[in-house]
Amino acid sequence: MKILLTGVTGYVGKRVLPVLIDKGHEVVCCVREKSRLTLHKPLLEKITIIEIDFLNEVVPGTLPADIDVAYYLIHSMSSSKAKFDELESSAAQNFKKHIEATTAKQVIYLSGISNQDSLSKHLRSRRMVEEILHSDRYALTVLRAGIIVGSGSASFEIIRDIVEKLPVLITPKWILTKSQPIAIRDVIQFLVGVLGRTECYGNNYDIGGPEVLTYKDMMLQYAEMRKLKRRVYTTSLISPRVSSYWLYFITSVSFSLSISLVDSMKTDVTCKDNQLAELLKIQPITYQMALKYAFLRIKQNLVLSSWKDSIISSSLGLTLSDFIEVPNFGCYKDIKKLKVGNVDQVIHNIWQIGGGKGYYYANWLWKIRGWFDLLLGGVGLARGRKLPEEIATGEALDFWRVLYASREKKRLLLFAEMKLPGEAWLEFKIDENNVLHQTATFRPRGILGRLYWIATSPFHFFIFNGMIRNIVKTGEEKAA
Repeated sequence: MKILLTGVTGYVGKRVLPVLIDKGHEVVCCVREKSRLTLHKPLLEKITIIEIDFLNEVVPGTLPADIDVAYYLIHSMSSSKAKFDELESSAAQNFKKHIEATTAKQVIYLSGISNQDSLSKHLRSRRMVEEILHSDRYALTVLRAGIIVGSGSASFEIIRDIVEKLPVLITPKWILTKSQPIAIRDVIQFLVGVLGRTECYGNNYDIGGPEVLTYKDMMLQYAEMRKLKRRVYTTSLISPRVSSYWLYFITSVSFSLSISLVDSMKTDVTCKDNQLAELLKIQPITYQMALKYAFLRIKQNLVLSSWKDSIISSSLGLTLSDFIEVPNFGCYKDIKKLKVGNVDQVIHNIWQIGGGKGYYYANWLWKIRGWFDLLLGGVGLARGRKLPEEIATGEALDFWRVLYASREKKRLLLFAEMKLPGEAWLEFKIDENNVLHQTATFRPRGILGRLYWIATSPFHFFIFNGMIRNIVKTGEEKAA
């Protein structure tokens, strides 16, 4: 089918795209600015990109006429409160006019659960958009979700920030509000599952996980999963306005978004019973399992979970490397870049790292770190490496585990198995412009993890600067 996808730069849209392509659909992506669409080259070659701002007047013929299905994944949750409804309404009306000029048979909209009599401004806006999108020219399928659990989801990142940063939580009463959290991978399965299903035309469905939890439950389960001791106390003395400031200063969300979220968090978002999961043969995973997926050592697109080989799909032309990413949210990073002259020699140098060769700079500090790790019950540097000049995915390398190693892709990704108050990655990658990217990533666990990063940052500055310089310098010297 020929599918129109909006919101492809957003949290949900960019995860739906590779799944649609993998299923053999032709995808047309609508974006306001092409420069904002950061996708792997093989994916870009598989899609058609159209620049269109749905807040502007409709220009006839902007979209292809032969669209079969369209996804409306546009939300203005972080927009200014004063123009919130106006923006949502304008975008939905213009989208509808565009789609009515095509041959589309179905529009799929991801909305919010809104079963209460009293709704937040945000949820009222979602309901308003549903009403606007109804048309006699196509069938509308609405999926209503509450809290979406996954790295990068606004609601999930708020829970992460609060629990990771605060040992004792004095919280507003809205943390006792009930919700039915759903994993991002289940949201994607529902969105793709209703595609072209005539029995889903003209219907709306609540989608959620198998458990009804309060925000307090979610915080405590998060703390348990991360092995953090947390105490949560609730008070009615914190007003909604103060709650918004509380979220703004503690978490990484903007103030306008914190206002919208606090307003929404006062409303129960539990599902009405429906048979959609049974119809689509989807068994939503628990909140705990969703948390585990969110904290995988590497970020993985949903497509990857269904593929078994390192060469992913001949239809996509993608490899495992295109879907393995180091986590970004809630992480500290030390990023170094240097132009490479002799690419082959620099890759050779990277592939010799660790073991007897060491780490190209301040090896005595690496040895001290190894001894310190042994004292804490870790593996230290004793494991060394299997071969002096070859590295394979899955192998141990000193106190690292090799997550990905490909000379062809010019990329090496290591995960730390040393004792740490968090998780750490070290990545080397040479891009198409022959620039070496050396990235050290640390995802702290609680306050101790943040203090660890702050304490070691001065050492990072010298060690990682020296490392990348010597890796490249050694390559240049041998080339000469």
